Amino acid sequence: MSVVKINVLTVPAEQRETLEKRFAHRAHAVESSDGFEWFELLRPIEGTDSYLVYTRWRDEESFQAWMEGPMKAAHQGGGEEGGEKPKPAATGSTLWSFEVVQQAEPKHA
Repeated sequence: MSVVKINVLTVPAEQRETLEKRFAHRAHAVESSDGFEWFELLRPIEGTDSYLVYTRWRDEESFQAWMEGPMKAAHQGGGEEGGEKPKPAATGSTLWSFEVVQQAEPKHA
């Protein structure tokens, strides 16, 4: 079964728009990665300042290959047009890992 990785990002209110814009303009390298199945950026509604970055992968090896390749390269790059690398929008990050043991999808009549 698939594995799910949830990156919990602590994002101050004044940085929310910046974070969302960065995800909207990212290179989309994850979508073409071998073993990639799903991505969602979840904005908090109430009770927390944490965003959740949800990705689903065929297996742990696919996730690790993406982490060591496209993801690592994207986060080591410099700023836009040779400028200084922008500061992170998040003030903290925690990675949760899960294995899918059951799943369901909507039934269509």
